[in-house]
Amino acid sequence: MRFDAATDYPVSATRVADMLSNPEYVRRKVDASGALSSTTEVAPGAGGAFTVTTRRAMPTDQIPANFRRFVGSSIDVRFVEVWSAPDPDGRCTATITLEILGAPARANVTAILVPVGADASRITYAGEVKVTVPLVGAPIERAAVGAVQDALDAERRVGLEWLSEH
Repeated sequence: MRFDAATDYPVSATRVADMLSNPEYVRRKVDASGALSSTTEVAPGAGGAFTVTTRRAMPTDQIPANFRRFVGSSIDVRFVEVWSAPDPDGRCTATITLEILGAPARANVTAILVPVGADASRITYAGEVKVTVPLVGAPIERAAVGAVQDALDAERRVGLEWLSEH
């Protein structure tokens, strides 16, 4: 199931990229996503590139009730965000993979951070959620897209708080 989303920030793309690569910010956004437990790692790369890897135990409350028996009370989700080094105007891209460990479900997302003015930027997300379980995949995909949107909303909320504090 395809999804598209965008998040606007009232600061430069450079400041947003700095935030996205800050381990404290990453921990805060993971906590805000409703994770029951988590691990985070931020690995710097060449020229300002970076990779963020998180693993989260997430509650299954957004999965339709009649399918929860297949997954239990939590699911183990692994996110890997691989961000490119910014170009001269601050634009950078990411490939993001989300994998539900032990389940035939994953999401592949492309994110693009761009300046939209001197003191404004936008991240656009375009992705596909795929659950390869015959007959029940579509309702779970719809629930997963809703969960991704909720996570992006939490990330934006935490991001705006973070930027106002730093």
